[in-house]
Amino acid sequence: MVKTVGLSIGYNAPMNTVGNTHTDESREELLSAIREFEHEREQLKEVLGKIGGRSFSRRDNWINIGFFVLILVLFLLEMTTEYLPRLISLQLGVLLVSVKIVFMIHSQQKVHHFQFWILNSIEYRMNDISKRMRRIERSQFSKTK
Repeated sequence: MVKTVGLSIGYNAPMNTVGNTHTDESREELLSAIREFEHEREQLKEVLGKIGGRSFSRRDNWINIGFFVLILVLFLLEMTTEYLPRLISLQLGVLLVSVKIVFMIHSQQKVHHFQFWILNSIEYRMNDISKRMRRIERSQFSKTK
């Protein structure tokens, strides 16, 4: 009698019902690792979406357009009319550019934080895998003695 074990990645592996308990445990461990991986992948997608995984999010585009329009309007008002004194118009333009630079620094800081989080997660995983490998090597070494 053969059953199939359905993985959530779309693979159906045949499994003997009269199997070795060691292989059954290995399969269960593998299935739990796959489920954990998929859960982490979904979390990563969610986090990427929150911080703007694309180069610019829709909100960032609107903010950029707003800054550009305000600076353009100030420039056109200054050139076509004498509505604002030149010094105030210049100061407002410098203020808007300064606010834009602060916004860009904030966005870059989010990206750097995310990169640090990813690298920290990779390091944690590597350490965990290294510990597992040492444990397996020790168990294999003790079995051969």
